[in-house]
Amino acid sequence: MTRHSTARSIAYLAALSQEIEKKLQRAFASPSQRRDLLQELFADIALKIDDRARDIILIREEDTISPEGSATQKWLCFYDVLADYYVDVPESGRPILHLLVQLWSQSFASHIFSLLFHKWLFEVQLDNSEVLLRYSSALVQGATNVFWIDIQSNTRQFQSLFLYLLDDVMLMPEKLNKIPLQAQRDLYLLLSRFIIFYNSVDKLESFLKHCPVFPNNILIGGPADIFVIEVADQLQKLKVEPVLLHYLSQIRALRGMELRMTTSTRLKTCLYSFTSPGGPMYPTRAVRHAAWDALDYLFPVGKKLRHLISLFFRLLYPWYWPSSCWNFIVCCIKAIFYTLLGYFLSGFGKFRKNKRA
Repeated sequence: MTRHSTARSIAYLAALSQEIEKKLQRAFASPSQRRDLLQELFADIALKIDDRARDIILIREEDTISPEGSATQKWLCFYDVLADYYVDVPESGRPILHLLVQLWSQSFASHIFSLLFHKWLFEVQLDNSEVLLRYSSALVQGATNVFWIDIQSNTRQFQSLFLYLLDDVMLMPEKLNKIPLQAQRDLYLLLSRFIIFYNSVDKLESFLKHCPVFPNNILIGGPADIFVIEVADQLQKLKVEPVLLHYLSQIRALRGMELRMTTSTRLKTCLYSFTSPGGPMYPTRAVRHAAWDALDYLFPVGKKLRHLISLFFRLLYPWYWPSSCWNFIVCCIKAIFYTLLGYFLSGFGKFRKNKRA
């Protein structure tokens, strides 16, 4: 993102920073309203920048393309510009950071820290290892929370935070090595769970190459195994159907990975749990079909046997027969209709060609 250094934009961001500090002071002074105030502050900094604020913050030059033309800045939020501001003017963020540390155990404190100081943590020199570990842990915790907010609402409001942690931290060893090894591992696990959601599977190969060393690698396997285990666990937690369908469609990128037998079985079991109606997952019909497609694509060996076993178990539950028969009839009618429509359109096209000739 472009850094904004005009006097007008700096004054505006300084005023915003003061408002954030005042609200944190109110939260610290009022225990009964603390959670509500922090939640309100989190919502404020996560807002998309309106046109009036955009005109003040973003630099416009006659010889350059307007920032509105950029897809990244089109969805610019206040936390994006404030994160840059605290890197450029770190002394402005110190009072806020001090207040957040005092409110560390409160809800939304880690959310706010991760949004405002995710760049500051990696671009400002910190010598105290204990403080660095505390901040790194808060970053991972806060990022986890805000990414789950995106999951639950099926939006990508915090995608810029994810992309910074992936592109500018995890894939940049000089920045990644600034935080303790345990924090590096936690960050790798975090990004593994959400890399599919934020449409970054094209960077998967580079991501796996930058996997930090885990102490139990002998037991769980290499970077690919760790990644797949996290994805499988994430799938089990997803309850939003569009998000789950997105994961199941993008999970095909895992094909060809060299996995341990235990990891492969774990993923296969996870996908298979979405192929049957009822508990414990209670998947919808769309999810069941997407799970079957992903399972058959990733594990083509034994495809027919799996479907045969699934059909056998479906026959053990008569209450599913009416819906299955009805869906089968509907699918057949649709297939016949589209086939006849195709014949009609092709015949009509030939008729028009012959008529013109």
